[in-house]
Amino acid sequence: MLKLAGARRLEDRDLSGVRALLDADPAVACMVAARVEAVGLQPSRLGGELWGFGPKLDGLCFSGGNLIPLRGGRGAMRAFADRALRRGRICSSLVGPSEQVLALWRELAPDWGPAREVRPQQPLMVMSGPPRVRADPLVRPVRSDELDRYLPAAVAMFTEEVGVDPRDGGGADSYRARIAELIAGGRAFARFEGDRVVFKAEIGALSRSAGQIQGVWVHPRYRGTGLGTAGTATIADRLVRGMGRVASLYVNDFNVAARRAYGRVGFQQAGTFGTVLF
Repeated sequence: MLKLAGARRLEDRDLSGVRALLDADPAVACMVAARVEAVGLQPSRLGGELWGFGPKLDGLCFSGGNLIPLRGGRGAMRAFADRALRRGRICSSLVGPSEQVLALWRELAPDWGPAREVRPQQPLMVMSGPPRVRADPLVRPVRSDELDRYLPAAVAMFTEEVGVDPRDGGGADSYRARIAELIAGGRAFARFEGDRVVFKAEIGALSRSAGQIQGVWVHPRYRGTGLGTAGTATIADRLVRGMGRVASLYVNDFNVAARRAYGRVGFQQAGTFGTVLF
């Protein structure tokens, strides 16, 4: 592996330059920008390290629970891979702009492979105006005392989407804590029919410019009824008109039904993400 001195851990003195880069593409950078805006660049607060490449930060990569390469060419990806290999794999996935994710994975695959799954084409969709369809007035923020009613739907969504139960391997407490955190922050939404969650989604990351919708799920008995479209419209409208952010999400290219639903809401493709799952 080629070692390049240009890959370095960024520090608070780099903050203004990092913020300028993150602000340049809010939807792409949302996951990282939300963390940086909240706590700065110190790893103990950030939950990982932010790496830069080159004197003008031509490359940028977050390394934590996820490895997120945001920008950079082949040289940057080689440098980030070298640093990641020396640190050891601590991430559960690579995710971010498809070009950078796939280039970084080519460097890491001989040592970290095989991946459990590679998803190279995931449309990144954005929306900055009001929804084109009627929002669901019954979709609302989940209350903290509803955690136990909401959690099974969150587990079902994760298992369907990722292919593993998030509670496996001793992860039940940490997953429950993460969902509780989203609920406490007013970023988990659901429509209940009695004690049953029939629609759910969360705002997984929220920066000063964008919010990323994640975990959209409809109970199997209610699929095909329009709940997913109307529910997503509710959350997107809250982001756009309620919070003054761009609404964003990314979706698997093979999920044609979801892509059509998001298009009806008013989302348009603005890029392509890729994901490598371990």
